[in-house]
Amino acid sequence: MASTLSESSRISTNPSRIVLITGVSKGLGRALALELANRGHTIIGCSRDQPKLDSLRQQLSSNNHLLFNANVRSNNNVKELARAVVQNKCVPDIIVNNAGVVNRIGNAWEIDVEDFDNVIDTNVKGIANVLRHFIPLMIPNKHGIIINMSSIAGRTGITHIAPYCASKWAVEGLSKSVAKELPEGMAVVALDPGTINTDMLVSATGSSASKYLTPERW
Repeated sequence: MASTLSESSRISTNPSRIVLITGVSKGLGRALALELANRGHTIIGCSRDQPKLDSLRQQLSSNNHLLFNANVRSNNNVKELARAVVQNKCVPDIIVNNAGVVNRIGNAWEIDVEDFDNVIDTNVKGIANVLRHFIPLMIPNKHGIIINMSSIAGRTGITHIAPYCASKWAVEGLSKSVAKELPEGMAVVALDPGTINTDMLVSATGSSASKYLTPERW
């Protein structure tokens, strides 16, 4: 217990960071934004859900945070997001690529092409769009950490969510490759957060999702 408390103390006294979180309006993204803001960090967030962005804005502890309506699937949306961040002099120290979706449950050959495309475009190409436009902004600062949300599904096969598994395997490979390309002082990691009771889990497992930690508790 003493070591845990000591670690918490060190985290809480760290200098304030600027943290960009995609998919910030709900689930892990929202919980991270609120917790990190409470610890004194500045949040840049994006989501496609304007009402939930508005409610998050009301919950955040100050007006220093920046929330944008942007779809990471769109390269142009992410380009505009990066431009707005530069204009506000808020180049992130940390990026959490959290935005993600899961396919409708079914065998791989039964998944609609639009559903499959949505998973790949969000979970893989969405991360690539963020890397494309934000890494060049971070390199001059000679520091930065990029966290790409992965899953156990990116390290094994799971029935009925083959598109999601494929996307998370891609996240693992993309993260390892880009990590080798970054200059000293920067890092990319793929993070498996475990099983969390989010809307995504409910869509995949139904009522059994309630057995797991809430995003806030996580």
